[in-house]
Amino acid sequence: MMSPEACWQAVQTRDKTCDGIFVYAVTTTGIYCRPSCASKQAKREHVRFFALPALAEADGFRPCKRCSPHKQAEEA
Repeated sequence: MMSPEACWQAVQTRDKTCDGIFVYAVTTTGIYCRPSCASKQAKREHVRFFALPALAEADGFRPCKRCSPHKQAEEA
């Protein structure tokens, strides 16, 4: 997986090329997203990165209804 700094940069720029490489989760909402998700961006201190959607779910996060990050993993 990419470094946390590189992941954060991808989230800030909504980099579609990073979709499928990692997902990010927001601790204040309990939701995880694709890097390219158009949702409101969270503060960095509330964001965690996971290599796989299943890892985010195992840590108690649910998938975003807007970007459906778990479906991309199923398609891969």
